Amino acid sequence: MKKIALLLCGILIASATAFAHPPSDIKIQFDVKTQTLNAVIMHRVSNPLTHYIYKVDIGLNGKEVKSLSFKQQATNREQLATAVLSGVKKGDSLSVEGYCNLSGKLEKEIKVA
Repeated sequence: MKKIALLLCGILIASATAFAHPPSDIKIQFDVKTQTLNAVIMHRVSNPLTHYIYKVDIGLNGKEVKSLSFKQQATNREQLATAVLSGVKKGDSLSVEGYCNLSGKLEKEIKVA
């Protein structure tokens, strides 16, 4: 009986993680005049209340400058993240890293033009 219970637990855990996945893409825009970063983290889910992007880290030239937290995803396709930064200039590197609450993460970077 114990072996069957352990097997069932293993199957349940494996199937739950099979549906977990990192974001598929991140689209980043930055407005130098307003110092505003807008990011769209692409993450298709069936239920954005239980499977979602829970955290977004924003980096400037390799150093984390802001972290945003979420308790659900905006839609079943994407999470939006907006942040006002300061001191960002042309040539700087901005990165956005999105974290799935179940499993995985994705990071994208842009050079400020």
